[in-house]
Amino acid sequence: MLLINGSAGGTTLTGTLYERGEEAPSFKGAPDEGTPYVWVCDEFYEVDSGGQAQVISGREIQVAFESPMPRGFETREAAIEAAKAHLRTQFARIGVPESDVEIEVADVVGAE
Repeated sequence: MLLINGSAGGTTLTGTLYERGEEAPSFKGAPDEGTPYVWVCDEFYEVDSGGQAQVISGREIQVAFESPMPRGFETREAAIEAAKAHLRTQFARIGVPESDVEIEVADVVGAE
């Protein structure tokens, strides 16, 4: 299991990449059980009202969260690249340039 996080503007978003042989969570919309790599991460966007207040780059905004959208991949490399793109996209949705997002991939030891 890998934890992949993106940090920018004073906040961090972390998702989980379940690897071959690990049991990914099963819920409505989860990819087929045969997919060897499964990425699960929240999605969010800026709203005018409601949501949750967040301070990003010194600016308070309202952020609404969507249900995690699991995605399945055949290779580890494709899954990691998609995870990085996902994280950058989430920050772009709230006005943070994708180039400002720092990505970290951490192997979770003993996750089995």
